[in-house]
Order: sequence, then structure tokens, then C-alpha cells
Amino acid sequence: MKLHVLDTGKFKLDGGAMFGVVPKRMWAKLNPPDEDNLCTWGLKCLLVETGNQKIIIDTGVGHKQDDRFRKHFYPHDTREFDDLLQEVNLTIEDITDVIITHFHFDHVGGAVSINQQGKLVPTFPNAKYWSNKTHYNWAYDANPREAASFLKENFVPLKEQGVLFFMDTEPGIAFNDNISLDFVYGHTEAMMIPYIHLPNGNTLVFCADLMPSHHHIPMPYVMAYDIRPLETLKEREALYDKVTDGKHFLFYEHDQILTCSSVVRNETGKVVFGESKSMEQILS
Repeated sequence: MKLHVLDTGKFKLDGGAMFGVVPKRMWAKLNPPDEDNLCTWGLKCLLVETGNQKIIIDTGVGHKQDDRFRKHFYPHDTREFDDLLQEVNLTIEDITDVIITHFHFDHVGGAVSINQQGKLVPTFPNAKYWSNKTHYNWAYDANPREAASFLKENFVPLKEQGVLFFMDTEPGIAFNDNISLDFVYGHTEAMMIPYIHLPNGNTLVFCADLMPSHHHIPMPYVMAYDIRPLETLKEREALYDKVTDGKHFLFYEHDQILTCSSVVRNETGKVVFGESKSMEQILS
């Protein structure tokens, strides 16, 4: 098995929205905002090579949005998948599967591109795209609170062109021999959390927006974007019960500083940051 971090760029979001009820005087020390109260966040995706499958998890914001979108979210330092995959001797045609944790624009925007004829097409032409029916229906008939994040041009073309497939929402369901999926409901409805089970006994947890960065490890650090913040707290605690064993490592999709780390319980039982880890260390 091989793991590759695909860093598709950065963007900006309001600091208060990203840290919820935590006072600015506290979170500003972690991710200093600009004069508009915007903080910079990463857009990391993960490539998993296992057996005959080459699987990408999430796809960043993509490159097809208009100037109005760009002036609001300031995507920058962005890179195309063609270039990122070339660095690991692959092409977009080699990708067999794309797991989309949820359809907020910063996770699915790169799944669909505009071709030379101006048509919306799957970015990875030979891939199956994976979601679940519960989340698709939730995103398609979006509630007013999330509607600005569910841009239909990012996911509806996948279904219309027959490349979108749905997983059952059974907790711990196997995607393949090396990846299983859990489902959480605090951030949005039925967000998928992939667990990548490595040959050495370690497990890498792709946290998506259950844990967008290592700054969000403390329990009160829940985003204001979450539709059910109290459910997020329960889901974080359930996650911590699994991952504080020294064999699980968390992948932080939106962290612009760190990619992965362990978490541990301190002498009082509180979960805290453990140790930063590279992909090579997790696989060794």
C-alpha cells in the first residue's frame, strides 16, 4: 500500500465560524486572522494505492468557480490534479475510485471540471465516485443554512453521467479490504469518515470536517458550520475512544501546518495533541 498527500492549495474562511464558541483571543493565537477576520486553511486530499485500486479521498475546491466565489473564499496556491499525480507517476486516467466525504464545495469542488467544450465532466474519467444516498438527498434539497456550501454543479453531474455510486450507511462498512467507513451527523448529514487500515497494524483516519485541523482537538473547538454541534461532541468522544491507542493517526484535511498526528489522553483523561507524523512514519 502507498499513501500520498495531494495538496491542492489553500483558501480562507471566517475565523469565528471555524472555531465556534471559542473566543477570538484564544483561537487567534492558533491561526491568526487577516484584517477581515479570515484565516487560511489547507485543502489536502489523500491518494491511497492498494491492490489494483488508486483511490482519491476528497478533491478540494477545484478550478471552475467564478470570480465572485474567489473573492469570497480566496483560493490560492492551487494546483491541478494532473500536476500532483504526475509527481507520483500517475495520471487522472489512472484513478479508479474517488471517495467524497461530503458535498460541501471545499471537499467535492475538484470532482467535476469544465472541458474544452464548456461541459461539466468528471475530473477523473475512469473513476467511480462514492457517496451515500442519505447525504446526496440532503445536499440536493439543501437547507438554507448549508445551501451556499452545496453547489450542485459539483456533484449532480456525477449522478447524471452515471459515475456516482452509493455506499450503505452501516457503521464500519467495508469499502475494500483496507478501507472501512464510518458515518457522522454533527457537521452535516451522513458525512463519511474513511479508516485506512495499514499492513503494519496502524490505522489512518481521514477526519474530514469532524476534525478539520489539529487546532480542533480540544472538545469545545467545534465549528459554527456544524448543523448539530452537540452531536459533533459525542462523535468526537467516540472517535477518541478508538484512536488514543497509539496505533491510530488522524489526517487533518484543512490544516495548513500539519498533515497527521496522534492524539493521547493526559493524566487527567483529557485528549490532547500527541505527536506529528509523516506518511512514511505511519507506514513504517
